[in-house]
Amino acid sequence: MTNEDHTAAEKDSKGSLLLDDQLCFALYAAQRAVTSSYRPLLDELGLTYPQYLVLLVLWERGEIAVKELATALRLDYGTVSPLLKRLESAGLVRRERAAHDERSVLVACTGRGEELRERAACVPGALLAATGLDEPEVARLREDLWRLAAKAEAAAQR
Repeated sequence: MTNEDHTAAEKDSKGSLLLDDQLCFALYAAQRAVTSSYRPLLDELGLTYPQYLVLLVLWERGEIAVKELATALRLDYGTVSPLLKRLESAGLVRRERAAHDERSVLVACTGRGEELRERAACVPGALLAATGLDEPEVARLREDLWRLAAKAEAAAQR
């Protein structure tokens, strides 16, 4: 069997083992490219991409439990905790035990964290411009990705 025959046979079957045919690889490459586009914008703010995501949640929701933050970011507590520690060291967030439940830790932006929100306001527009996509294209893509995420999460729980 030649390489061409092998490639055709792979494509005719239920799935392909070719790298460029993998949905996961296309998502991975897109995610890396988008995150790289964020880097110069976030460097100006002194943030990493994961730290930016934490602040987005806090700017949107205000003070919340760390467990709720982790759920919103689809991360485990062990991943969120070091992020919060670095943001706290930078003076952007504060953590404290909840008065009503000592087991729960609450996190919120400090004044400096709230001030950073104004400087970060240009980030979404700058990224949109960098992609060359228009608003309707971005909206469709985002809806498709959320639908994919929901289906993949459901499949993983079976």
